[in-house]
Amino acid sequence: MQTDPAPGPASASQVAALSARDRQVILLLLVSAFTVILNETIMGVALPRLMGDLGVTAAAAQWLTTAFLLTMAVVIPVTGFLLQRMQTRPVFALAMGLFSLGTALCALAPGLGMLIFGRIVQACGTAVMMPLLMTTVMTLVPPESRGRTMGQISIVISVAPAIGPTISGIILNLLDWRWMFWLVLPIGLGALGLGQARLQNVAELRPAPLDLVSVPLSAAGFGGLVYGLSAIGEGHGAGGILPALASLGIGALALAAFVRRQLRLGPLGRALLDLRTFRVRVFRVAVAMMAFCMVTLFGMIILLPIYMQVVLKMEPVAAGLVLLPGGLIMGLLAPGVGRAYDRAGARRLVIPGSVFAAAGLWSMAALGAGSAVWQVLGAHVLLSIGLALLFTPLFTAALGSLPKELYSHGSAILGTAQQVAGAAGIALFVSVMSLRSAGLAAGGADPEAATAAGVRAGFVTGGIVAVAMIATSFLMRRPRAADGV
Repeated sequence: MQTDPAPGPASASQVAALSARDRQVILLLLVSAFTVILNETIMGVALPRLMGDLGVTAAAAQWLTTAFLLTMAVVIPVTGFLLQRMQTRPVFALAMGLFSLGTALCALAPGLGMLIFGRIVQACGTAVMMPLLMTTVMTLVPPESRGRTMGQISIVISVAPAIGPTISGIILNLLDWRWMFWLVLPIGLGALGLGQARLQNVAELRPAPLDLVSVPLSAAGFGGLVYGLSAIGEGHGAGGILPALASLGIGALALAAFVRRQLRLGPLGRALLDLRTFRVRVFRVAVAMMAFCMVTLFGMIILLPIYMQVVLKMEPVAAGLVLLPGGLIMGLLAPGVGRAYDRAGARRLVIPGSVFAAAGLWSMAALGAGSAVWQVLGAHVLLSIGLALLFTPLFTAALGSLPKELYSHGSAILGTAQQVAGAAGIALFVSVMSLRSAGLAAGGADPEAATAAGVRAGFVTGGIVAVAMIATSFLMRRPRAADGV
């Protein structure tokens, strides 16, 4: 598939438009997306408190995270169709309306059932927001400025999940768990009201029929994979490993049928998720590298707090604060990385980024029962620098390599890959840690020493993933549509 020819420099009218209406649209979408993505990881630290307050088991409480990830994986593939049929303002209203409704339900929930339902409604809004943001940016921003704008999006993608545990730890240290939702609700409602008053319609609509067979295949495929991976990450649950493997098997079969159908419908313009995007080499490589990034990010988000709280005996709020500098560094570096992408392209950023990420993970693999807090902080900062160098170039190169009519599908594919890879990272890291810890504990090892060894094994696995990411980074090229920039 050929990409669009490289456009020349933006005209004065383009720059002016971007400075006024379009900048306002992008800023509102950025703030809203940061708010909704923050909630994806905010529950992890809160689970012990919720188990005590609601009187539920760990397996039941874990559904607050599993249901969120599962809903995201099911809804995101549909957004490619949605963004082709609806204008910017109603899609934004749908996303923030669902998110605000879900947040209110969570804040008012009398028990676990309503809390899980609220998280599902939240996830429906979150799933729509990120593809809407990325598609809008690719439509409005000229290629020579996309790196800078995607740098801002990288703050949303990387920093919001990274600081979610820190924020929830601080809130729980001072207030009741319901305040995690009460404090967010006014932001969501404010963004919704501002969007209805000020947001302009900027989408370029195209007729796209909904294929009713693809929707259940997509839900069963991506939902089955994420549920199975999440069940493995939770320690297989009460039913052992078989339900998780069955879910993975069903998901794989449904996904194979979904892919086959999309390949057939794509040339006809009827695909729910147009997989012709994968004919573009830059997009393929960027999606693969983004999957590696999310495996390491979500695996780290789960394992590092376990290590700090169980092995180093740190309080949840203290563990969250140790992770804060890395999240802030990602946010501070993102705009500069975006400008560097506009000047130098992706390859010169993703190769050193992969090396930094690998160095951070191998440093974490060296942590033990007697490690100092500064060693944990240093390893996390190394990983954060690596991810900061990776996210912006990968997003920008992936979508910039596609023709305009595939932007919405490319955004949906990237979002889906993030959710599946995030669930896979949690499952991989936690499974390796659990197997190693259980084996040592059965041999009579001290529980703390067994946990420390399990965590090291998990991060060794992450280091191996990062080595594969380094190898893949050398395949990265600049999109042909941006060659003249």
